[in-house]
Amino acid sequence: MKNTYLYIFCLSLLSLGSCSLETEPLVQQTDTNFYKTTDDAYSALVGCYDGLQVATGASGLGVPVISEVMSDDCFGGTGNSDGYNYAAIDEFDISRSPADVDMLNGNWIGYYKALYRCNVFLSKMDQIDWKGDTALKNTYTSETRFIRAYLYFEMARLWGSVPLLTAPSSENVPQAAPEEIYKVIAEDLVFASNNLPAVAYNATTSGRITKWAAKSLLGRVYLYYTGYYGKTDLAGIVTKTQALGHLEDVIASSGHGLVDDFSTLWPAASVDKYAGESNKEIVFSVKYSYTSDYNGNTDGNHWMVMFGMREFSSYPYGRGWGVTVNSKLWDTYSATDTRRVATVIGIDEEKIKFDKINNQREYTGYYNKKYSPMVDKNGVDMPLVMGSQYWDIGQFQDYVVLRYADVLLMAAELGSGSAQTYFDDVRRRAYKDNFTALPVNYDNIMNERHLEFALEGVRYWDLLRQGVGKASTAIAETTTLLNGGVAATKTISAGKIEATKGLQQIPNTQITLSGGVLKQNAGW
Repeated sequence: MKNTYLYIFCLSLLSLGSCSLETEPLVQQTDTNFYKTTDDAYSALVGCYDGLQVATGASGLGVPVISEVMSDDCFGGTGNSDGYNYAAIDEFDISRSPADVDMLNGNWIGYYKALYRCNVFLSKMDQIDWKGDTALKNTYTSETRFIRAYLYFEMARLWGSVPLLTAPSSENVPQAAPEEIYKVIAEDLVFASNNLPAVAYNATTSGRITKWAAKSLLGRVYLYYTGYYGKTDLAGIVTKTQALGHLEDVIASSGHGLVDDFSTLWPAASVDKYAGESNKEIVFSVKYSYTSDYNGNTDGNHWMVMFGMREFSSYPYGRGWGVTVNSKLWDTYSATDTRRVATVIGIDEEKIKFDKINNQREYTGYYNKKYSPMVDKNGVDMPLVMGSQYWDIGQFQDYVVLRYADVLLMAAELGSGSAQTYFDDVRRRAYKDNFTALPVNYDNIMNERHLEFALEGVRYWDLLRQGVGKASTAIAETTTLLNGGVAATKTISAGKIEATKGLQQIPNTQITLSGGVLKQNAGW
């Protein structure tokens, strides 16, 4: 195995946690004798899913968290004596934490490690003996290409331009143009959409990628790319009509639907009524378990602890590191919208006796309920109840990437003939007996998306795809928050968001290792 650039193989003589250089195989299986049977293929596919799980759950700063911190719904928060890396992300300003030029280096490494697994497996497809089962080969290929597309989509949204590798390589390649990256994403998702079996969601394995997940993600990618880059189609691969057709197919044929009670989508909002991790509304989620440890087992949701109340538990809500929710979000909901109390923990509203204000930076009185750590009635952290040794990295709630409600609202946005019905279905669930119809138009759809998907890692990207100017106007503010119980001014500048074009900084280590081939994003 060759020692090469960190962003390609994630192999280096640097100290990189679980990433290390091995010069000889520790087992008898190698890339020349392993990819032979369908059992080998299944093991390789599991490895690709594992790469996705680690990249999204345990590598670097959790993207679902920083997606919210970058939005207008959350502040960086954390402890009053902590570093300012989350403030730098929140304010798009590295001068807030000048030493943190590698804030997202762990994310970068995790993504490319996962991509490497996918590219290796895809390169070995033709040497596997599929025993004539072309459908199985197409299914495994489709799932792997979906994972690759998902990883590149996350990276392209975060950094804009990144090195594009579609085969195992040791080359020190420069960043690709966004259109090149999105062309690969689109091709991968179209292949998966066309080649995964059309099986209703309840007959599939929970967590496995489906035809409906591929079609739904294709809709999301189309809307983001065409919005952010001002294009009329997705990298010359998918037109608006085709994107809508994929979403309509999900609605007509997938078997997915809305759960009756919005709160039951979220464990901390429903407790005994929770609809479960495989309910009919979940089109795709990243699966986690409580088994993470510090010996290389990274199956847990390591980022969710960031959303917990700062060092404080109050049944059913567990402790955490204190990313705070902007009070404006609470105020955005009407009192008759059931999503408000299912989305946000209100300290005063729920009469919680929070006594850690002096430990909390940027205190607002509000926290994320959708992804709150939990405790049992005795105040014991649920990972510990389940048998984990670690309450923080043992969080195990799945990350819901795509919900059926999103499919309905995307189809409405793209001009479905049933747009009003889809729009009303989402709102009727939210308001129940207080539902009153609104006309379906772009502004109303975008407002509804904010209310429906708040604190799920969706809002920031919805703002950004409406234009950097729209995002900066929505996010920029000067307000007074409590740092350690003392009032302090918090400023998020529109100019910083516009200077960076809403993108994050390329990790400095990656630029150095590339010998300057990689270029830093503007504004950082």
